[in-house]
Amino acid sequence: MLYIVTGAAGFIGANIVKALNNRGISNIIAVDNLSKADKFKNLVDCEIADYLDKQDFIERVRAGVYDRGVKAVFHEGACSDTMETDGRYMMENNYRYTVSLLELCQKQNAQFLYASSASVYGGGSVFSESREFEDPLNVYGYSKFLFDQYVRRMWASKTGQIAGFRYFNVYGPREQHKGRMASVSFHLFNQYQAEGTVRLFEGCAGYGDGEQRRDFISVEDVVKVNMHFLDNPGQSGIFNVGTGASQTFNDVAVATVNSCRKAQGKPALTLDQLREQGLLSYTTFPEALKGKYQSFTQADVSALRGAGYSEAFLTVEQGVERYVGHLLKSGGAA
Repeated sequence: MLYIVTGAAGFIGANIVKALNNRGISNIIAVDNLSKADKFKNLVDCEIADYLDKQDFIERVRAGVYDRGVKAVFHEGACSDTMETDGRYMMENNYRYTVSLLELCQKQNAQFLYASSASVYGGGSVFSESREFEDPLNVYGYSKFLFDQYVRRMWASKTGQIAGFRYFNVYGPREQHKGRMASVSFHLFNQYQAEGTVRLFEGCAGYGDGEQRRDFISVEDVVKVNMHFLDNPGQSGIFNVGTGASQTFNDVAVATVNSCRKAQGKPALTLDQLREQGLLSYTTFPEALKGKYQSFTQADVSALRGAGYSEAFLTVEQGVERYVGHLLKSGGAA
């Protein structure tokens, strides 16, 4: 039986491939677009059966090549740039492509595990998987929202598992290729290594400097959630994948700097001490992000818990320390 992972050379996709390998699974079709060639590094330590360019894969899907023998599709491939302005590209890449893969799985009762996004909630303050709380702020969020709506319309007629995961702010290994879309902790680590200081945005939308709050979740926990649903094919639904707790960007900065300092044999510092010593400063909030920025997110994980997922989530302090340790061992390569 085949396992298909789209976005396989990307951040979450590559971590899923590695998790499957850790279970002894290597009959994996890895699908991606390597126009950014450096992403190949995410798969160097992974075992796969074949690699396909996304466009070649789409053509094979529509030609019926994979109409039999598929066990599960992990659909992580998407354009995740929230500042992308080409709506036609975003809808074809994130919406229509996803519909094709869902239809492939439904034909053969294969498991379909796909990446949605917390961006569907827009600037709201309630993050529960229900239509009245969904109001995306950009075309990326809309593309994810629209597919979730497509899924909801077909619940009664589905033939196999469909599980959508609304990822909140994910950080961790194998994200180095993402550039400005990489996690805050990744950027702060590199700033500190290069300059000995870190920077965050000034306050906005009523929040103080660095006090905007997000639900930051380690990719380790994201992968565990995916594996839980692989093991429980009777569980379908759309689920928030966050920790259920929000923490400030300042918390991430403190955790990152102190993890680096710990590795240097230096004592931990408080937020106030970081500011006083000039190790943390703030830059002007970008005009381009105003009105398109989520200043607060916090996943309601009751549906996820109701589906039987009982593992504890890493806090920012725990997860960032583990991530910084990984970055230091790998020489800064995520």
